Amino acid sequence: MNDWPAEATYIRFRNVRKGYRIGGEAISIFDNLDLDIPRGDFVAVMGPSGSGKSTLLNMLAGVESPDAGEIAIGAARLDLLGESARSAWRAHKMGIVFQSYNLLPMLTAAENVELPLLLKPVSAKERRIRVGKVLDLVGLAGRERQYPGLMSGGQQQRVGIARAIAADPDLLLCDEPTGDLDRKSADDVLAILRFLNRELGKTIVMVTHDPQAARHARRTLHLDKGRFVEEREAA
Repeated sequence: MNDWPAEATYIRFRNVRKGYRIGGEAISIFDNLDLDIPRGDFVAVMGPSGSGKSTLLNMLAGVESPDAGEIAIGAARLDLLGESARSAWRAHKMGIVFQSYNLLPMLTAAENVELPLLLKPVSAKERRIRVGKVLDLVGLAGRERQYPGLMSGGQQQRVGIARAIAADPDLLLCDEPTGDLDRKSADDVLAILRFLNRELGKTIVMVTHDPQAARHARRTLHLDKGRFVEEREAA
């Protein structure tokens, strides 16, 4: 694998092209897309449906590969890694927060949070300590044994965030993390993300349709027809 120097821009797209074939029609999503995100940034990505937001997240997560171009996160060139190597990289370097929480209903909050730690050489005692710490960080201390079905949407999303950070990843990808929440719960979740970015130095890329959610980020990038057309710095 070709590595970029660690001091380079943390996330870097260069001349990235991506398209799909639907029926007999070729549809271009990205055509020579460039992107630079420094380590420790918090970026909100906005844009209409079909602009490429989900494809961008999938390529950042290593779930999809570009048709051409270079994608680097830290020292890893994702476009040069095979599927199994990307999966291993994803398990150790990133956490993902989903709109629909993606919690397993038959597991308690603590058991859901523990899942990514099972992929690491961590003892059962250390797993319990880490799970307790991250649940406390998201304001759910004392709810370790509660099942998702007995929690509000905001509480479930907090469990989702705790699970995403349990293995202490460098990067958090958030896919509409407040899309199913009321305003109060959404603001609570965004306050946690802002804390993770500003106090713990996590790099966060958040796709959202909500302008109020985007205001919590340091920058907002607008995608339209596969291109970034506007960038707004946070106040």
